[in-house]
Amino acid sequence: MADLIELAEKAWRGELDTCHEHHPVHTMYEGATELAPGLLGMKGLAGAYAVDTGDGLVLLDAGAWFEADRIYEEVRKWRPDVPVVAAVFSHHHVDHVFAVGCFDREAAEKGWPRPIVYAHELMPGHFERYARTAGWNTAINRRQFAIDIPGFEFPTKFRRPDVLYKDRLTFRRGELTFCLHHGRGETDDHTWTWIPERRILATGDLFIYAVPNAGNPQKVERYVSDWADALDEMAALEPETLLSGHGLPIFGRERISEALTTTAALLRSVEEQALALMNRGCTLDEVVRGVELPKEWLDKPYLRPVYDDPRFLVHMVWRRYGGWWNGEFDELLPAPRGELAAEWVRLAGGIAAVVARVDELIEAGRLELACHLAEAARYAAPDDQSVHEARSRAYRAASAAQTSSMARNILGHAAQASEKGLRDLASAAADGPDAS
Repeated sequence: MADLIELAEKAWRGELDTCHEHHPVHTMYEGATELAPGLLGMKGLAGAYAVDTGDGLVLLDAGAWFEADRIYEEVRKWRPDVPVVAAVFSHHHVDHVFAVGCFDREAAEKGWPRPIVYAHELMPGHFERYARTAGWNTAINRRQFAIDIPGFEFPTKFRRPDVLYKDRLTFRRGELTFCLHHGRGETDDHTWTWIPERRILATGDLFIYAVPNAGNPQKVERYVSDWADALDEMAALEPETLLSGHGLPIFGRERISEALTTTAALLRSVEEQALALMNRGCTLDEVVRGVELPKEWLDKPYLRPVYDDPRFLVHMVWRRYGGWWNGEFDELLPAPRGELAAEWVRLAGGIAAVVARVDELIEAGRLELACHLAEAARYAAPDDQSVHEARSRAYRAASAAQTSSMARNILGHAAQASEKGLRDLASAAADGPDAS
């Protein structure tokens, strides 16, 4: 059983390997910890918390579908006979919204009122979007989380919220007040919750004990500067307990203030630097390579780039303010990728020459360039075994070099696909006759 309080102290001191063993997203700890009297914490794919109000339990987020039963069991070990009367969904992502269904069924069996679920007014629209894009979300999450499970499908049925709000909403239960605040960040429907009597702050994914997930390359738009504003608003309340959306909790006003304000400063710096370059008419490549972040920020235990790569955040700023064109004139109306790749390979002297150069670049540690050449070779000769072998070597090496698990998994997915003679395990269409 993991002691989240002990782990939280080690995490703050920088003693945990958050890149792998104690990753804020991928690491799931067994059991649950009473973080303070009347406050239970669980760390699965995301954080889930239960608050005893003296008049029923309130859940702050509710986990993924595959861990809903575990959350239910841990809550019942802690408070066997106290009804769950309410839940707050911080946002619509599928690792935060499922365990309430277990308590709905319990309420029906015992004749209790069903828990009241609170959420932002934009959440139902996202559930509808998920239903429309289930295949896409299955594919992108297979890449992002390195899921190679036959039959994996992204969920399409969700527990809908009962009470929606726009900007702020307050409800009281027992001895406690729950102040819900809207703040755009990882999503446009994000809620962060403040319990003033206990000075408890539940951030949702606005704080994840890592560089914020503000640049996810496969997902819908994120809001970098709005995110910073929300973090500063939280810090102004001087919380004493921070319940993170991912990763471990933080205890103490000074620590929490530092974590929130430094994270906000990083986000603002990314957006301000990117916009300054965009305002000079720079291309996307120039903007991405021109934004620099202080090493002392990225060395903070709670700001390590172990999930998003900071470069992804720059892409998101460009996407929000600059549209989809990257500023490269030849890519406005490009030739089919396969035709372009075949021409470059021909000019380079053929597939064998390109494959040999890929290996030279891997040996030299120039992994980004090695991946470019390997991908061109694959488009030019999609069935060539030597190409797939070289492509796998290039992406394996590039994957191993990443601190960002998102980058590591996506690149590793490409390597694994080539080991099976495919471009992409998550897309059957990618290897069909129209792939070029």
